[in-house]
Amino acid sequence: MIKTVNLTKMFPNAKAPAIKDINLKIENGEFISLVGRSGSGKSTLLYIISTLDKATSGEVFYDEKNINLISKPDIYQMRNKKIGFVFQFHYLIQELTALENVLLPARKAMELEKRTPLALQLLKEVGLEGLESRFPSELSGGEQQRVAIARALIMEPTYVFADEPTGNLDSINGNIIIDLFKKINQQKGTTIIYVTHDKEFAAKAERQITLVDGVLS
Repeated sequence: MIKTVNLTKMFPNAKAPAIKDINLKIENGEFISLVGRSGSGKSTLLYIISTLDKATSGEVFYDEKNINLISKPDIYQMRNKKIGFVFQFHYLIQELTALENVLLPARKAMELEKRTPLALQLLKEVGLEGLESRFPSELSGGEQQRVAIARALIMEPTYVFADEPTGNLDSINGNIIIDLFKKINQQKGTTIIYVTHDKEFAAKAERQITLVDGVLS
C-alpha cells in the first residue's frame, strides 16, 4: 500500500504550490488514472509517489515505511526491483535492440541470464514476438512504447507508474497500451497508476483521481 500525508510541492519562483496537502491511499492491485488539466499537478504527484522526486513537505509511505527515512542505496534498489516506470517518451537506448532495452534493469541487478526468458515472454505478450533484434529506429512509436512497458515489467514490480504513456500515440495504439496495462493489472496483480488527459483512457481505470490546481477534487 502507498499512503501520502499532507504532500506539498513548491517549485522555485512559483506563485503557488504545484500540489498542496495531498492525502491519498493506494491499495495493492489497484488500477488508477490520475487526471486533470495541464498544470493541475498530476505528473508532479506521480513523480513524488513513485520516488523520482521529493515533496517540499509531507510524507510518502510504502507499506508503512516512510521513504524519507530510507537510504539512497535502498531507494535505488527499491526502484529497480519493486517499481516500474513508463514515460511519455520511451527513452530507449538507440544502440540496443528491443530485447537488450527490456533487459536493462536486469543487467543493473546482475540478473541478465535469469531474466532473459521473461524478457522474451514479455515481448511476446506486448505483441512484439519476432522483433526482439530490432533497434528502436526500426520500430514504430507504438512498438517502441510497448518495449518500454516490457522494460518496466522485467523485474516483476509491485508498482508501475506511467506518465502520459499514450501522449505521443494515435488512438489505436493508445488503446493498445491502456488495454495492456489493464491485462497486466488483472493477470499479475500489479498496481498501476497512469497520468492521462484523455477522458476515454482515464475512464478505463477502476478508479480515477482528479487534481484541480494541485488539490484533490
